[in-house]
Amino acid sequence: MTEKQTVLVTGASGLLGRSIVSELEKNSGFTIIKCAFSRTRDGYVKMNLLNEADIQETLQRFRPCAVIHCAAERFPNKVEENLEEVKKLNVRASEVLALEADKIGAFIIYISTDYVFDGLNPPYSEDSVPNPVNKYGATKLLGEKAVLGVNPANVVLRVPVLYGPVTSIEESAITVLLKAVREEKPQLVSDIEIRYPSHTEDISYIVHQLLKLKLNDTRCIHGIYHWSGKEALTKFQMVKVIANVLGLTASHISPDRDETKLSTGPLRPKNCQLSAARIDDLGIGKHTPFSDGILCALRKFV
Repeated sequence: MTEKQTVLVTGASGLLGRSIVSELEKNSGFTIIKCAFSRTRDGYVKMNLLNEADIQETLQRFRPCAVIHCAAERFPNKVEENLEEVKKLNVRASEVLALEADKIGAFIIYISTDYVFDGLNPPYSEDSVPNPVNKYGATKLLGEKAVLGVNPANVVLRVPVLYGPVTSIEESAITVLLKAVREEKPQLVSDIEIRYPSHTEDISYIVHQLLKLKLNDTRCIHGIYHWSGKEALTKFQMVKVIANVLGLTASHISPDRDETKLSTGPLRPKNCQLSAARIDDLGIGKHTPFSDGILCALRKFV
């Protein structure tokens, strides 16, 4: 019998982490170490990413062949409010994970973001020069540099805003738009920033394929990759789709095209469309149509 390979997933109780665990558990060839901190439960390993000794002990105990690093502070407002603490998670913890993984011959797949770009000249290739416009994007870019700086053979996967099966509609910046539909009072929703919402199951499938390819040949998969949903949508357009697929009205919602409002709160890039040439060349892309994916994600809440 072939010995199972061990893969450690950080942020395993989060939106993307849960999906990646589910995808990998379909493959009986892996033993999955599900690491979490604030939302641990039976079957999970509690690991404090702000405690370097805890990271070292966990990786030495389980000695995975790969670490899929999903854990991060991903809400721009929270990053702005608590930057120094967030750097410890988004940057330093990523570096320590990479260092400890390198000691045991493991590699990292680091989940990053389209927010490393300024949104002014899309689409962005894997070789485009990053220029984050907010502190969230800046910390994720520093995390990328830390992981690849430890070992250029590590992998960075940049993705846009995510949605999928959520524990509450507030868990995703996409599913939370259901609130606007439900309130049924006149309101404005942004029709300016363009997003490419991606289903967590699509990202999980791609992570799984990258993992398998790299385990088969560590030299062929390395560096930066992009994946993105295929549909360009503003928040207003997403709200219209959500209302339509759920059989609700959105007549009380109007498009907000006032660009002066973009200066309030953390700056968001206008259009960070990602070119996914490297994934396309590998033939491992996967896209769930937004109307199908959002219906599955939200119908239990209606």
